[in-house]
Amino acid sequence: MKETLFQKLQRVRIGDIGHIFLFLLACPAALIYRLFRRNLWLICDNKNEARDNGYWFFHYLREQHPEQDAVYAVSRRSPDYQKVRSLGKTVHYGSLRHWILYLTARVNISSQKGGKPNAAVCYALEVKGILRNTRVFLQHGIIKDDMDWLHYENTRMKRFVTSTEREYRFLCEKFGYPDGYVIKTGLCRFDQLQQFTVKPKQLLVMPTWRSWIATPTSASKEIEDISDFCQTTYYRSWSAFLNHPRLQRLLDENDLTMIFYPHRDMQQFLSDFTVGSDRIRKAAWPDDDVQTLLKESVYLITDFSSIAMDFAYMKKRLLYYQFDVEDFRRGQYAEGYFSYEQDGFGKVCYTLEETLDELSAAIEDGFSNPACYSEREQAFFDLCDDKNCERTYHAVKELVE
Repeated sequence: MKETLFQKLQRVRIGDIGHIFLFLLACPAALIYRLFRRNLWLICDNKNEARDNGYWFFHYLREQHPEQDAVYAVSRRSPDYQKVRSLGKTVHYGSLRHWILYLTARVNISSQKGGKPNAAVCYALEVKGILRNTRVFLQHGIIKDDMDWLHYENTRMKRFVTSTEREYRFLCEKFGYPDGYVIKTGLCRFDQLQQFTVKPKQLLVMPTWRSWIATPTSASKEIEDISDFCQTTYYRSWSAFLNHPRLQRLLDENDLTMIFYPHRDMQQFLSDFTVGSDRIRKAAWPDDDVQTLLKESVYLITDFSSIAMDFAYMKKRLLYYQFDVEDFRRGQYAEGYFSYEQDGFGKVCYTLEETLDELSAAIEDGFSNPACYSEREQAFFDLCDDKNCERTYHAVKELVE
């Protein structure tokens, strides 16, 4: 859903205004600091997290290219701070020093479009051409939808990482980046998916977010009434699934456990959910790591989440439960090149009964992956190795040199 300027302004917070002053203070310091750190790479994921492509790229640099001047930005209050600190240099996310390094850096590298000292202020500086810095977008997942907020006119990023030929062609044709700006190197975190051990009795339920619920604006009411979260389609659909007597029987009769882990932006509502069986566990950030859960689990139930790509990359069986497809297309992401029915890596279910039927069938099959989906995976993932960080490193080197 394309946002108006007014809707974007509704997301601006008082704290964002303070960052204007931090930016002004940082400018003269950065001019001097740049004389001493001419080839600094500043890397990050999310403010409070170091678990995505940015972290794994930083991990790769510290192990394979320790000579590279690199700093990782993360909050000191993050549960991942000490993990990153043990690898190399860090800076407190959103601090004055973060601003100085951001303006100093030869290249800023992030898995998040908002991976910068302050997303609102930096957006105005970068997209409007006031600040012409060099930024590499490592990506948060394989893109399959038309996300207008990642079009070149809304980012001005110099390199945009993709992972498959179809994704690469789609971005080149649709997102408006100049020739050479979109690169196919693969997601850095995929290097960690080459080796994994599956818990054969563990199922994972991982739905994605709903933007009109998680970060509401005046446009949210055009989709549905979100004044009471427990009355939203999202809550009612997942709650009905988690508490269905048939699901409880399937888990009991087959000695299975299930982990329910909503998207990070929906974790704020986790306490509203109840579960109908002691075999179902509600997982919360930061106690549970997404990649660990994906690697461990034998089966995935999701909706539109790009984490299905990670799961399919490991050639494991999954299903899509898409109870609100029309609202999702209208309120969040327009359909791109990827059709779930024709290209998806598992059965697409639109009703609760369909979902339970497919889960039952998967259990009977021992969670083996049907041939039709294995063939789709084979055709889709043309980069299947542990060289994603290496390819990304060489692409960044080429850019800065």
